[in-house]
Amino acid sequence: MSAASDRTWLVTGGAGFIGSHLVERLLAAGARVTVLDDLSTGRLENLAAVREHPALAFERGTVMDRAHVAALVARADVVAHLAAAVGVQLIVDEPVRTLETNIHGTEVVLHECGRRNTPVFLASSSEVYGKGSRCPFREDDDVLLGATTRSRWSYAASKMVDEFLAISWHRQSGLPVRIGRFFNTVGPRQVGQYGMVVPRFVGQALDGGPITVYGDGRQSRTFGDVHEVVRAVIALMETPASAGRVYNVGGVEEVSILDLARRVRAIVDPAVEIVHVPYEEAYGAGFEDMDRRVPDTTRLREAVGFAPARGLDDILRDTVRQMRAERAAS
Repeated sequence: MSAASDRTWLVTGGAGFIGSHLVERLLAAGARVTVLDDLSTGRLENLAAVREHPALAFERGTVMDRAHVAALVARADVVAHLAAAVGVQLIVDEPVRTLETNIHGTEVVLHECGRRNTPVFLASSSEVYGKGSRCPFREDDDVLLGATTRSRWSYAASKMVDEFLAISWHRQSGLPVRIGRFFNTVGPRQVGQYGMVVPRFVGQALDGGPITVYGDGRQSRTFGDVHEVVRAVIALMETPASAGRVYNVGGVEEVSILDLARRVRAIVDPAVEIVHVPYEEAYGAGFEDMDRRVPDTTRLREAVGFAPARGLDDILRDTVRQMRAERAAS
C-alpha cells in the first residue's frame, strides 16, 4: 500500500510553506491528514485550497506539548515533522526560540513515534554543512560550524542535534525514520518575512525596487521547486530501504545571489535597481554566511529516482504570479 493513500498522516508545521504543499499532495493522493501548527510562522491561508477537505483535520498547538503530540501520533500511521523555527532573520532575532523549538520539539515527536514505531520523516537543513568548503555537499561529509558566540550557527547546531536524535532512535530501537536535508526550497506561498531570499527579491521588485543583495552577491545557491520537494518526501516514506538514512533534497542549478536578483528583475521589471547592502547592516556585526550551498543529490536519486525537472526561471515566474495575485486580492 502506498504511504500516501488510505493512511493517516500527521504533518507538524503543516500550515507552513513546505508543509501546506505536502498536505495538498497527500490529500490528492487519498491520504487522511492531521495538521499540527501553532501558526507562529505558518498561516491558515496556506491551507485555503483544502481547508474544507473532509480528510483534513487542523489542530492548533505546539510540538513542545507532549500530551497533544502523543494523542495525535497515536492516531497517525505516518508522521512528517516539519515544524521548526526557520529563516535567517528569525534565527538572528530569536535564538532561544530557535533552539527550544528545534531541539525539544523534535525530541517530543521522536519519543512519541518511537513508542509506537511510527514511521517519521524529519525535515533537516543544508545549514548543517556550516562553513564546509567541499561542494557539492554529500550527506557524509564532515561539517564545520562557527563559534558559539555567533548566533548565526545556532540553527545549524540545533538541526544537527535533531539528526543525531533521529539516527539514534533508528539504531537503538529500529524506528523507521528518514531525514531530508532541505536546501533552498522555493515556490508559491513562501514569504520573505524571515529572510527567504526569493520572495524578498520578488516583493521588492513588485514594489518598484530596489532589490537589496547582501554582501557582494557572489555567494551561490541552488533552488528546489516545492512541488518536487514534497514528492521526494512522500517517495522516501514509500521506500522501506530509505529508513535510517540522510538525504539531500534540493535543486541542481547553481546561481549567484546577484544573478538571482537580475533574473527576478528581468521577469518583474527590467528598470528596477539592484543595490548591495553589507551583511553587518542587515544582520548585525560578525554575521557569517556560506559562499556556496550546492547539494549532491545522488543518494536521493538512487533511492527514489529523484531528478529535478523544473528550471529556476519557471519557479521564479510561478512565485511572481502568486505574489501578484495575492496583492491584487488584498
